[in-house]
Amino acid sequence: METAGKPAPLSGWLILDKPRGLGSTQGVSAVKRVLRQNGYAKTKVGHGGTLDPLAEGVLPIALGEATKLAGRMLDASKVYEFTLRFGAETETLDTEGAVIATSDVRPSLADVEAVLPRFTGPIEQVPPAYSALKVDGQRAYDRARAGEVVELRARAVVIHALDIRQGEGQGPLDAITLVAHVSKGTYIRSLARDIAYALGTCGHVTYLRRTKAGPFLEEQAISLDNLEESAKRASLEHLLLPLEAGLDDIPALHLDQTSAQAVRQGRVLSGMPQSSGLYLAKLGAVPVALMEISEGTAKVVRGFNLSDVAE
Repeated sequence: METAGKPAPLSGWLILDKPRGLGSTQGVSAVKRVLRQNGYAKTKVGHGGTLDPLAEGVLPIALGEATKLAGRMLDASKVYEFTLRFGAETETLDTEGAVIATSDVRPSLADVEAVLPRFTGPIEQVPPAYSALKVDGQRAYDRARAGEVVELRARAVVIHALDIRQGEGQGPLDAITLVAHVSKGTYIRSLARDIAYALGTCGHVTYLRRTKAGPFLEEQAISLDNLEESAKRASLEHLLLPLEAGLDDIPALHLDQTSAQAVRQGRVLSGMPQSSGLYLAKLGAVPVALMEISEGTAKVVRGFNLSDVAE
């Protein structure tokens, strides 16, 4: 259904392959601009998890009703591919900062293989001083750039898996590429720093790419150029993943018309036979609400304002 010659507001996920140098909020702004320039109806846009400007890869962009689920993406695990260069540590732990320490020690592939198990499972890490964490109400990176010594507390994170992607030969390594599947709140730059320390040297990250964020994969990601081309052809809908794509681990709760109407009014459903837990309530193929069932009673956690009819 279209209004005044404009397509209806979009709802769903665009998975952006964020280029290096672009911030996450800039990615959101770029999507808004593409929609605006190509005549799409005004649509709410948000992102599902910050990705450093120097990192590239999977950035889930939520449109319309999917923005109600963007916060859930923050809790999702992520997969990163990163290159750790040995012999120099920078103040930012990546290629942007000045070198603050050097070492002539270079580990072998066998050395790296031997220490990785120490960084797998639940670990504690100190976030980088150059991070967006707040210290007394101010971003850590703002304090660090102002010349302050920033001391952040260690935090508990989980490294689900840590594997070598590329590293050849038995001799000393200048760099190695690793793949890490990590819990929310994990800093890859800190992980790289600590691996280098464990190897008796120092290092920094020279390449960082997110290949998975929650259920979203790099195979689903599109470049800004492709996004703009599709928008010009008015075929953006074909790139859009449905709202429920962000809820792949949540079972469906199928409603009839009467129950769906009650849920849309925020009413509680009683006598539910399903086991307790979170469900995606649907009327046919249309998501109605995210609901929590507890002891046979279903309450709305998040309602969605989507048409019953395919637009």
